Amino acid sequence: MGKTLLEVKGLTTKYITRFHENVYAVDNVSFAVEEGKSLGIAGESGCGKSTLALSLMGYYFPPLHYMSGDILIDGRNISGMAPDDVRLHILGAEIAYIPQAAMNALNPTQKIIRFIEDVILAHDPKMGKKDIYDLARKRFEILNLPADVLQKHAVELSGGMKQRTVIAISTILSPKVLIADEPSSALDVSSQRVVIKMLRDLMEMGYIKCMIFITHELPLLYNVTDDIAVMYAGQFVEKGTAKEMVFDPLHPYSKGLMESIIVPESGTRDIKLSAIPGTPPNLKNPPSGCRFAERCRYVTPMCAASSVRFLDVAGERNYRCILPEEKLREVYGRA
Repeated sequence: MGKTLLEVKGLTTKYITRFHENVYAVDNVSFAVEEGKSLGIAGESGCGKSTLALSLMGYYFPPLHYMSGDILIDGRNISGMAPDDVRLHILGAEIAYIPQAAMNALNPTQKIIRFIEDVILAHDPKMGKKDIYDLARKRFEILNLPADVLQKHAVELSGGMKQRTVIAISTILSPKVLIADEPSSALDVSSQRVVIKMLRDLMEMGYIKCMIFITHELPLLYNVTDDIAVMYAGQFVEKGTAKEMVFDPLHPYSKGLMESIIVPESGTRDIKLSAIPGTPPNLKNPPSGCRFAERCRYVTPMCAASSVRFLDVAGERNYRCILPEEKLREVYGRA
């Protein structure tokens, strides 16, 4: 086993609405990512993926609030740090973030080099502008971006170039952990492939030590990450290797995600397309038992009545269901 760079223990965060209602978007989530490895997180919209990404950075803005749990980056617990300390010492250098809709994240009134200067000078105020420019130029070359992009505004760039520019800015300080929140969702297939290859190349070259890749498309993660966790209603419901999760999902929700998407991978052509009925539960008042019970095709009377913990199956394979593996495979075989 490699060195653990990111370890999350029992993380719980919530939103507080203007009516003082609590929405537990991340509920007792635990996992770890080793150096050189990548973890994919999949699930429908509204299941807590992006909230988890924001929570992992330890920098909370209302209405998002930290409740409990630990976030350790290379052994350093950032969950109790003051926001200013997190901003000055953690964000960008220890953990970095590629936001959703990254193509719209750039201020159209500033040149690209100004964004990079802001990031670097926040952590190293003594660094000269020439050194910053040289560092940025070299990183842009790695991402197949010409140096003249640094002197351009965002409106002068294509969608793919904007995405690569945001990746370059987010990784300019070579963070230990990179969180990529659906970085390819607004791109065409060719541009998606380019972005994914670039992220993998940055990891191989050591500019990123480990990565979390978030998407609602579980099959996409097969070509991006080493492991996959499926998130539903604020909780992880299954975690395993990318191969296990794409070709042999155990949890009914994971299986439903796979069956609802056309997958080009060989060995998946016999999977019949079907939709998951209903929508995720309201997290202001989540069900007391299995949170997927109301939508599950294989529900039993015990499911809605029992709180289900995250079960160990074998090694790193985990899932949250009261049915044992043998029973799940039996009902899948009859379906």
